[in-house]
Amino acid sequence: MYIYGKNVAIEAIGNNKNIKKAYVYKNFKDQNILEKLNKKNIFIKRMEKFELDKIINGNHQGIILSVDDYKYSDIEDITKSENSLIVMLDHLEDPHNFGAIIRTCEAAGVDGIIIPKDRSVDVNSTVVKVSTGALDYVKITQVTNLKNTIEYLKKKGFWIVGTDMNGTDYDKIDYKGKICIIIGNEGNGMSRLVKESCDFIASIPMKGKTNSLNASVATGIIIYEAIKNRG
Repeated sequence: MYIYGKNVAIEAIGNNKNIKKAYVYKNFKDQNILEKLNKKNIFIKRMEKFELDKIINGNHQGIILSVDDYKYSDIEDITKSENSLIVMLDHLEDPHNFGAIIRTCEAAGVDGIIIPKDRSVDVNSTVVKVSTGALDYVKITQVTNLKNTIEYLKKKGFWIVGTDMNGTDYDKIDYKGKICIIIGNEGNGMSRLVKESCDFIASIPMKGKTNSLNASVATGIIIYEAIKNRG
C-alpha cells in the first residue's frame, strides 16, 4: 500500500509504521523528513516527478511511502464497550468522504466504523491522506453483509439509527446506550434492506435550496448530536 504527502509521512514515521521504502522527488527539500527516514534506516529512492506521478495520482508533495496494507479490526473490538457509539457506512464510494468521516469519528471518540467488503470504498492511499493521521486511532471493520451485521448488533443490545430525508428530526432521537449510526451511499442513500432494519430514521432539516448534505458533513452533525444527547 502507498501513502503520500508530507504530513502523512511525518505521522507514519512518528507512529512507527512499517515503512518498506520511501520514494522521494530528486529535489525534495524537507530535511526534517529526510533525517527522520535516515534515522529509521529506511531506503530512500530518488525519482523524477513524472515517475512519482505514475505511482500516485494525487498531490504527493514529492514523497510516497510504501507501507503494510491497513489491518482491519474484528467487529468484537468495536462493540465491547457498554456504551458503544459506532458508525456504519452503507456502500460509501468517495474516499474523500471516508477520510473526512474518519477524522470526525476520531475527534468525537467514536468506538469504530463498519464498512462492507464489496461495492464500497476501503482504506486506500487517498483515505489515509484525507484522514491526516486520524486513521491510526480509529478502528475500522470490514463485513460481508450489512443486514446480517445489523442483526448481530441488535443481539448485542445496539439501537440502529439510520439517516434519510424522510424521518424524525435528528435532535428528537434518544442516542443513549449502544448506538450504531448508519450513513448511506452518496447518491442513493441507505439500501432498502438496511433501511428496513433500522430502529429509527434520523433526518436533518433542510431550510435552503439544496436537498441534501455531503455524507461527511451529515455524519458530523449526527455524531455530535448523539454525543450531546448522551451527556
